[in-house]
Amino acid sequence: MDLSLNEMQLMLADSVEKFIANDYDFETRQKYAESQTGFSLPVWQTFAELGWTAVAISEEDGGFGGGPVDLAVIMERLGRGLVVEPFLSNIILAAGVLRRAANDEQKSQWLEPITAGELQASLAFVEPSAGYEINSVETTATRSGDTWTLNGSKAYVLNGGSAELILVPARTSGEQRALDGITLFAVDAGSKGLVIRDYATVDGQRAAEVILDQVSVSDEQIIGEVGQGFEALNAAINDATLAVCAEAVGIMTVLTEKTIEYSKNRVQFGVPISTFQSLQHRMVDMYTACEQSRSLLMWAAMALADNSDDATRALHSIKYQVGIAGKQVGEEAVQIHGGMGVTWELDVAHYFKRLTAIGIQFGNADWHLDRLAAMPG
Repeated sequence: MDLSLNEMQLMLADSVEKFIANDYDFETRQKYAESQTGFSLPVWQTFAELGWTAVAISEEDGGFGGGPVDLAVIMERLGRGLVVEPFLSNIILAAGVLRRAANDEQKSQWLEPITAGELQASLAFVEPSAGYEINSVETTATRSGDTWTLNGSKAYVLNGGSAELILVPARTSGEQRALDGITLFAVDAGSKGLVIRDYATVDGQRAAEVILDQVSVSDEQIIGEVGQGFEALNAAINDATLAVCAEAVGIMTVLTEKTIEYSKNRVQFGVPISTFQSLQHRMVDMYTACEQSRSLLMWAAMALADNSDDATRALHSIKYQVGIAGKQVGEEAVQIHGGMGVTWELDVAHYFKRLTAIGIQFGNADWHLDRLAAMPG
């Protein structure tokens, strides 16, 4: 397996890195995160103009036909910049479902404007009582003629407060945890009976609680086949899991670099603390954790791209690794920086918060380790 990036991927990485360096410093990020939307619409439009939002969209749908490796390249760089713009919710989750399951008319109506940066969307897949099991769906959809009525609630809907389109998995048949019987619906955020409670998260993002109370939708708002939505939903969640792992690798890299640089400049007992052997060992461990995570990330990205038999194993492995290594690297970065490591003014604290949130997103380390242990062979 060739783990090197091709020429186009290197150009993509360079494009994102230059944008972060020139137009997205920490103070700018904080201003966007503290705004009413939690991100900058002009910056999001810039993402679309630069073509980043179209990378994973097929050429037939107006994109560039990229895959998991390309998404990992983008997300690792966005992680380094601690970017708050909703790439995950719009492009990987919502567009990820639409590009797999929507018909041509639906793609024209929703996928194209999402890709163009003109429509904000989210995927409301987290059920309050489901834990990390995405097939555990209590939200129901009942049919009466050509109309469906949705009832239920969704928790932690990324970008939910800004979304104009919300994709909702609902159960149309079967038991609560059955894979069959899950249907995907496209719901307008202004629909009667839809309540959206927006809130800021600890890591500088924004999410929402979504309540569906007798929300009416038509057959035209069904994405894919009735009762057959799990495959597209699961594939989008797999992409998103890989994406946040890539983001975490970017964050760990920055934390390691900043900690090493700080240790060279922080003087104690008349010498830089980088000369203390115990701290040297800890920073070597940070660097090792980063490199181990990056190697597993590339394996997982290429396994997903090739639809390898090892894809599921690789995905569980990288998410477990990120959960363990992220905690190690984040805690070491904060501790070596001392008391200032947890201050609001220092970016290290904000990187650590995002890294901690990623650790429990799409399954924590223990959950993925349990699934690894249960796999045959």
